[in-house]
Amino acid sequence: MNKRPFALTIAGFDPSGGAGLLADIKTFEANQIYGLGVCTALTVQHENRFDSVQWVDNELIIEQAKLLFEKYSIQYVKIGLVKSLEDLSKIITALLAWNPEVIIIWDPILKASAGFNFHDKINVITLKTILKQIYVLTPNLPEANLLVNDSINTEQKAQILAENCAVFLKGGHGNLDESKDVLFYQNQRFEYFAKRIKQGEKHGSGCVLSSAITANLAKGLPLEKACEEAKKYITAFLGSNNSLLGYHHFNSKTIK
Repeated sequence: MNKRPFALTIAGFDPSGGAGLLADIKTFEANQIYGLGVCTALTVQHENRFDSVQWVDNELIIEQAKLLFEKYSIQYVKIGLVKSLEDLSKIITALLAWNPEVIIIWDPILKASAGFNFHDKINVITLKTILKQIYVLTPNLPEANLLVNDSINTEQKAQILAENCAVFLKGGHGNLDESKDVLFYQNQRFEYFAKRIKQGEKHGSGCVLSSAITANLAKGLPLEKACEEAKKYITAFLGSNNSLLGYHHFNSKTIK
């Protein structure tokens, strides 16, 4: 009998369970991964309203994660909402000190789906340092545009980011009949398509997609296949009902 691998999410707490820490844990569980969680922020929100955020002290975030690394074999970490790039850099430095081979997936949450802005200014030097230390960056279209301040198209911006790490550009904010996600990895380009679902908008969909990629990597899938399976998972999630809160579903993909 195979034991489930561990994956850690470092993310904010959304009381509605649609995004952040709770959504990541649900996704891990549905994909046969044992999810561990570290809280970075307490938010006052639900699927269509965001009132406020109270940040967890970064030292406490690191202390939460350290205890888990001491107890469990953690090879995969997904990072979501963090107060600043400077705090994120300190977290990543700690993770690599505990496990130099750790695989980090960063979902750069810059704005809540209900419209609340978390980060308006990007320190380019700090950003580049972070990108060189992680495995995959998973921005949506608006986030990619914010991360690269240049008058070029979004995919070109993603390619610039991909000079430092793999980039999975999430296309949910596009306006075509098909949703197209693009993976830029080792000078290669992989495209993933799905028919855009009527009333398929979901709170936390970016969190779910990124954590599904993390789960698939933890199961031993190569990155391009992990993204392919994650695309299938998020498509089912988006079509699960007509509300803004999606239903998770069991994915029995064999653990390698």
